Amino acid sequence: MSDTLLNNSRRQALKFLAGAPAMLPLGTVTASLLAACGGDDDPITPTPQPSADFVSASFTSTPAPSLSNPAAMATTTVNSTLTVKLSDGSSHAYKLAYQPFFITGDMVSDGKGGKILAGGYVDINNKPIIDKSVAGKERQIFSDSPDGTSLLALSNANVPGIKGKAVFAVVQFEYTTRDQSGADTYGTLPSPIAVLTLDQDQATGKLSLVKYHNVDTSAAHGLWITCGASLSPWNTHLSSEEYEPDAPFVSTNAQFKAFSKNLYGDETKARPYHYGHIPEVTVNPDGTGSIKKHYCMGRISHELIQVMPDNRTVLMGDDATNSGLFVFVADKEKDLSAGTLYVAKLGPGFSVDPAAPGANLTWIKLGHATSAEIEQMANTLDPEDIMTVLKSDPSDATYTKIFSNGAANWVKVKPGMEKAAAFLETHRYAYLMGGSMGFTKMEGTTVNIKDKVAYSALQNIQDSMVKGNAKGWNEQSGIALDKALIAGGVLAHTLAGGQKDQTGAAINSEWMPAHTRMLLVGEDIAADALGNKANPELVANPDNLKFSEKLRTLFIGEDSGSHVNNFLWAYNVDTKSLSRLLSVPAGGESTGLHAVDEINGWTYIMSNFQHAGDWSSLHDKVKDALDPLIRANYKDRFGAAVGYLTADPTGIKLEG
Repeated sequence: MSDTLLNNSRRQALKFLAGAPAMLPLGTVTASLLAACGGDDDPITPTPQPSADFVSASFTSTPAPSLSNPAAMATTTVNSTLTVKLSDGSSHAYKLAYQPFFITGDMVSDGKGGKILAGGYVDINNKPIIDKSVAGKERQIFSDSPDGTSLLALSNANVPGIKGKAVFAVVQFEYTTRDQSGADTYGTLPSPIAVLTLDQDQATGKLSLVKYHNVDTSAAHGLWITCGASLSPWNTHLSSEEYEPDAPFVSTNAQFKAFSKNLYGDETKARPYHYGHIPEVTVNPDGTGSIKKHYCMGRISHELIQVMPDNRTVLMGDDATNSGLFVFVADKEKDLSAGTLYVAKLGPGFSVDPAAPGANLTWIKLGHATSAEIEQMANTLDPEDIMTVLKSDPSDATYTKIFSNGAANWVKVKPGMEKAAAFLETHRYAYLMGGSMGFTKMEGTTVNIKDKVAYSALQNIQDSMVKGNAKGWNEQSGIALDKALIAGGVLAHTLAGGQKDQTGAAINSEWMPAHTRMLLVGEDIAADALGNKANPELVANPDNLKFSEKLRTLFIGEDSGSHVNNFLWAYNVDTKSLSRLLSVPAGGESTGLHAVDEINGWTYIMSNFQHAGDWSSLHDKVKDALDPLIRANYKDRFGAAVGYLTADPTGIKLEG
């Protein structure tokens, strides 16, 4: 692509961000983060539109809560202000607040005059899955771990009960932590995914739930541990399936057997190669949704993917030990059903020092496939048909030693099964092909279109990233850190065209990562008075990432075993200012992040949390004070919130 065409493409991708007041008036940047947070009966004054154009936005920081106010540690706490500067020199400040749509376990409207359980689990026949662990307390299981959320609008929406305009949110539920007896249920249930129809008040931007619809996932063989998500440029919800079942050893995997039993009623019926892929949800005008699963994008620990503005290039998060940086380039725009899979090879210079120059990236082609052909392989092939995998050294030179999920394997691909290995045993095959399989927990991904930079979260920097570490370190990866940084950090990838794969063939994309460096990192500390093991004034264990082009802000949600309360942060890429926007309940994780620059002239930051009160030794100093509060707030620790950042009406001042 010529420079002229590339620049035109970039301008096309950014044209809605040009600051045209009709598209994103400053009153909407303000009022929308910023819709009212009161109940349905609260009077809301319509927001006037200032005549000046948007210039910049900044956030103040919410103080980290402490035991001086235990209630603030036991709920979603927001004490931040958004300040918007306008072209006439004026500025406006807005106090932020959090507004949930529901707490999982609530009975909400099904849009047909009835009620449905928010976050409720169903089997392959869409029948409720019942928790029978405590006699006399049988009930449908519901999730305490909502995650990836997309907010979108349709021009032809048609849902009864809408007074303003219909807006839709797709919300997925990653897992549930425990049953009523307290037994661990992680990964043993088929993940539900729902379409929410929301009524958007055109005077205030407030979103109100009017319909909840469970998407039928049976055509996709059910869903496995759906984690982060993103909105595609063509307005679909791109889900994820992380921690793919280890197929060669699935016969001894109690978790996968329980999943199969809950999904199919038979612990042997689920096939492991059906999981570890990318589901895509299309929302229908009536507030229902349909789903298809893409099997040709690599079977890895899919945390979250980001489609680039070309509608073809896809950067993927890989949440595993011995994970890699993967890119999929689709054959056609807005169609992920066929394409080519690549894994990165790191050049020298990789460092966790944000001041260091970083490392160049080259790309190894793993293969080209269609979703249909790989699904057929998943339907028919067993692990031993594709690859022999051993956990001990066979003393046989025909095997290659690799590391998979922190452990040594000895592997050999069966003759003629290279494509099956590339797309169904992707981690192992990428290592065999020379990929840099040495990252730990590479999670969220997002893109800054204007600067042509993508970001990847490293929740932890440890194990396979630390030189000599027995848990997966390998020289081939090009990562050889002297010590771990448990608090993790965020990588920035420079994107470029004109790249070639290991054979010298051109890669048909102008949005491939060409160079990577560390953007920002956390700081490990000795435990403080609350028990924090990472500096609470810095990001720790970043997970969810979303970038707002309009606000020039990278939003970062934590999944931290180092912060007693996990936080949602805003990092301005121009000013380098880091601000804590909210704190989720102690023991919980910040999830469901989605930064929405404009829907009907309003801007939103979607935010959920998971598993409040999921105590570990990190919480020894706060558990006694907080446990009864969290139990009271969130259904005895079985509930979690799905919602968004908005504004406290008392804080809105819109005069120019």
